[in-house]
Amino acid sequence: MHGLGNDYIVVDNRDNSINGEYASRLAKCLCERRFSVGADGLLLVCNSSVAPVKMRIFNSDGSEAEMCGNGIRCFSKYCYENGIVTQTEFSVETLAGKKNVWLTLNGDEVSSVKVDMGAPNWERSSLPMKGNGYCVDENFTVNGETYRVTCLSLGNPHCVTFVNVDDFPVNIIGSLIENNAFFPKRTNVGFAQVISSNEMKLRVWERGCGETLACGTGTCAAVAAANRLGKVGTTVTVHLLGGDLQVEIGAILLLSGAADKVYEGRLFKEI
Repeated sequence: MHGLGNDYIVVDNRDNSINGEYASRLAKCLCERRFSVGADGLLLVCNSSVAPVKMRIFNSDGSEAEMCGNGIRCFSKYCYENGIVTQTEFSVETLAGKKNVWLTLNGDEVSSVKVDMGAPNWERSSLPMKGNGYCVDENFTVNGETYRVTCLSLGNPHCVTFVNVDDFPVNIIGSLIENNAFFPKRTNVGFAQVISSNEMKLRVWERGCGETLACGTGTCAAVAAANRLGKVGTTVTVHLLGGDLQVEIGAILLLSGAADKVYEGRLFKEI
């Protein structure tokens, strides 16, 4: 499945046959492009004691992520269309807490999903990031160049900087910021450009994946940072490499966008 080209392998794991270190190894094996199925990550559908269903997310490098905005839209579509949930509004347990989702249907199929992404946490400790207090529009030097960055958590860490995205060396600077010592658990990096008060462009370097065609939490983080700096309003369309996402800012962030099923199959190879 994919959300604007941010693609995931979704597996029903309610029998708990995939757990522990095996989940990490499976993600690394299945997500390797050209040599396997290929994806940005692996999503496991799990039982939950606090919500109708639980989502576990493993990046292509085998690391487990707390939350993913594109992933949860794919996950929610999968759960509804496979009868795991029967409501068009329900909650999903994640490592970043319970997230509410609302499904829009076209017949029996889910055409789009809106997600309650929660409120951003601006404390450095929430990412975590070295230092105290907030990091809002501060100087950050990488590879001899200084960028103005704003850092926040949406259940997972984000560092946002505003640049001309079209010709920016995302693969170089993204990797350097992701692995910078200021971020003990690494970070996602958003390279944003404001077009107007309700429109932005964005490229995202995802922790554990590299640059992806879209990132839901990264989109929300970029809009939240831009709004805090007075660059955009409260309803913003964000153009990513894979397509557009919409973000509404209030007490919480609401993310809306499409999710698509590409194909399904069965795995026979032992990992």
